[in-house]
Amino acid sequence: MPSPLAERLLNWYQDNARDLPWRYHTDPYAVWVSEIMLQQTRVDTVIPYFQRWMERFPSIEALASASQQEVLKYWEGLGYYSRARNLHRAAQIVLRAHAGQMPQEPNALQELPGIGRYTAGAIASIAFGADAAALDGNIRRVLARVFNMDLPVHSPEGERRLWELAEEQLPSGQAGNYNQALMDLGALICTPREPDCPCCPVSDLCEARALGVQK
Repeated sequence: MPSPLAERLLNWYQDNARDLPWRYHTDPYAVWVSEIMLQQTRVDTVIPYFQRWMERFPSIEALASASQQEVLKYWEGLGYYSRARNLHRAAQIVLRAHAGQMPQEPNALQELPGIGRYTAGAIASIAFGADAAALDGNIRRVLARVFNMDLPVHSPEGERRLWELAEEQLPSGQAGNYNQALMDLGALICTPREPDCPCCPVSDLCEARALGVQK
């Protein structure tokens, strides 16, 4: 049975999920592209790039067969160009080593260039329904507040504790929606400077708010 936190978030997400173009794609490749683009880049910036990318490179095969020059051209303006080079190289590896099918397990995904622990968990849970935790900036902030974590979030100890919390709260069979609910809550309500606690579906579970230290 889901934890109180997971149950509240899943119910909230049903009615409040952000309308994002990659959520209309059933192909795991689209989830992968969106997660790479969203690394260190705002959602509203990514949307037009994602749409143009998917029109030109609609599949792993299309991306793998393109030249690096063309790939970088379609990435131009997003910055952190190593992400595009890694995505291109990883597509070629998937085509060659996995018969064009993306690996489904987080550990196997992490063997591809440009995919770390967070991105692997996001792809595995959202695209394949795996019970895999994810931990982006929004999720870190939500969990740190809800559980009033007193460790620096980017310290090794803080990192370990956040992953423990993410995995402890993960609802079996619903990890994809749960991870996206955490992301959306952090983006829309549990924002860095001015969290909108009165509108938060888990405000009464939030230890930081109870202590008045949520900011």
